[in-house]
Amino acid sequence: MRIDRVKLITELEKKEMTQKRLAELSGVSRATINYIKGGKRCTDKVGQKIAEALGVAVEEILED
Repeated sequence: MRIDRVKLITELEKKEMTQKRLAELSGVSRATINYIKGGKRCTDKVGQKIAEALGVAVEEILED
């Protein structure tokens, strides 16, 4: 799964959330969040956790 980095950054800004807070809420390490923000792939499970922490459907943050 590849999360669209622009969509991720946009959601973080909309929620006024830091990467650190996203890591805390999702249970995913900050390093993993940083890798994803840099364009790296993640597992479906990690993508789902991030989407849930952001309060969006995972499809909303996936690359097109």
